Amino acid sequence: MPIYEYRCQECRAVESVFVRSVSNHVAPSCAACGSGTMERRMSTFATGKTVSGVHEANPVGSRSRDYYSDPRNIGRHVEESFARHGVDMPDSVRQSIDSARSGEAPKGLDL
Repeated sequence: MPIYEYRCQECRAVESVFVRSVSNHVAPSCAACGSGTMERRMSTFATGKTVSGVHEANPVGSRSRDYYSDPRNIGRHVEESFARHGVDMPDSVRQSIDSARSGEAPKGLDL
């Protein structure tokens, strides 16, 4: 059940049209001006990221701007350091990292 985008050739408004099946023919009309001269356009799309995919794309030592804009990377270095040295991470550190990843400021830090 795709959603297609169309641009009105008269007023240039963009409309999204829900279609029940790819094989259904659609003849959309513009909601803004009522014109039937709509042209289908390429829609934007997004792809999901997994934690392992982000880590593969940004290996340790490689820090692109995208690496820092992804909240899943908060505390990654700390987690890897504990694992590398074979030391169990204290619950307080784990909770701080998880809180930061969920958007909460760590205790005692005013943002």
